[in-house]
Amino acid sequence: EIDLEGNEVEAVLSAQDRVLLSGSFNPLHSGHRQLLAAAQRISGREPGLELSVTNVDKAELGYGELIERVVPLRGEFPLAVTRAPTFVEKSRLFPGIWFVIGYDTARRLVEPDYYEGSAEAMVRALEEISAAGCRFLVAGRTEEGRFRTLGDLVLPKGIDPDLLQAVPESEFRNDASSTQIRLSAGSVQGS
Repeated sequence: EIDLEGNEVEAVLSAQDRVLLSGSFNPLHSGHRQLLAAAQRISGREPGLELSVTNVDKAELGYGELIERVVPLRGEFPLAVTRAPTFVEKSRLFPGIWFVIGYDTARRLVEPDYYEGSAEAMVRALEEISAAGCRFLVAGRTEEGRFRTLGDLVLPKGIDPDLLQAVPESEFRNDASSTQIRLSAGSVQGS
């Protein structure tokens, strides 16, 4: 973990009553903030952020890029920087934590492709996460022109029904994405 002044990392690691948003935060935007606020209202838990240097779908962050991401995040929320690319690894670091994820991440969470094509490995991973006392709050996202929610997913049989809980659209909906924000900033800067 990296602690750039203060005790942000310890605040996240020691708090089992926290709701944690994992992401690349490139950049942290209003959608992230609104999602954390909704998760806090729903769960009664304090919000925090987790930035992983390694990610299942992206290249590892270099030191310079990591610093560029971390510096703007300091002070707003407790922050932990990890090398935990999967939620199984995150649940080992943060037992009892509730993770806040979007529909797109929840879909990947229950896809065997993300477990080397093994449905059994997926079920074992979800069971380990549940046994660690972790849960997921799942926010809807627009995908292919349609707002999709936890109800659109087919969940594996035998998984703890409390493992995933929907964030109602009435509590949170923000269709902004970091990619769109970066593209808009690039077009403005390029003008």
